[in-house]
Amino acid sequence: MSASGSDGRDAPPYFERHVFVCGNERPEGHPRGCCKSKGSTVLRDYMKARAKEAGLGRVRVNMAGCLDRCEFGPSLVVYPEGVWYSPKTKADIDEIIETHLKADGRVARLLMPTR
Repeated sequence: MSASGSDGRDAPPYFERHVFVCGNERPEGHPRGCCKSKGSTVLRDYMKARAKEAGLGRVRVNMAGCLDRCEFGPSLVVYPEGVWYSPKTKADIDEIIETHLKADGRVARLLMPTR
């Protein structure tokens, strides 16, 4: 089955945004650390529940494998914008939901540094 419509164009996206939260787990003491040991699973579960409560049905929050930015983690990326965040608390998640997902802004203090 094709993702294209009968006119050959892509079908509209099913979700407006995808949020991927790194769930990578490395051995204890690894120099890059890992997002799972930094609480990414708890933050993902919280974000998923809060997004649903906020009525953001066109936003999908998923656990991802390694996003290759664990040293800055917990790592979270919002697509299609490709904006990377490093939230540490549930309050940080609330701010990302309110400012980015609901109001199309950015939470500058949580933006992940560029490489």
